[in-house]
Amino acid sequence: MCESKKEVKLTRSEAREQAFMLLFSRSFVQEPLEDTLADAEQLFEGGVCGYAQAVVMGIEAVQQELDADIARFLKKGWSLGRISRTSLTILRLALYEIKYLENVPDSVSVNEAVELAKKYTIDESGFVNGILGAYLRSRGEQPS
Repeated sequence: MCESKKEVKLTRSEAREQAFMLLFSRSFVQEPLEDTLADAEQLFEGGVCGYAQAVVMGIEAVQQELDADIARFLKKGWSLGRISRTSLTILRLALYEIKYLENVPDSVSVNEAVELAKKYTIDESGFVNGILGAYLRSRGEQPS
């Protein structure tokens, strides 16, 4: 469960979706993260939950590393610029959870990423699953 400052309880999936929305909106603006978070307090009932805020801040800190990991598994001739903002945001979120959050099983991160892709993209869930699966296989793990 994720609690916000106003005591609204979110499931981990809802908190993850909140983080996705914040990250996606940041892909369009060049403002300090603190401003984005302050603006988002008005948008979400109960404000931004701690999990979403921590994940967004973490991703901001290691975004270049995450992007390099994603780029390693793109087909020849593809670049990050060819990926939709939505899918790129979902991939960054899932990879961050896989690499940095020990309390989130890899299979959960992948499944949640696929669900976000099904909800917010037009038929890109297979692409998201493929990139994340390739990343896990490169680490010697089998995606679920």
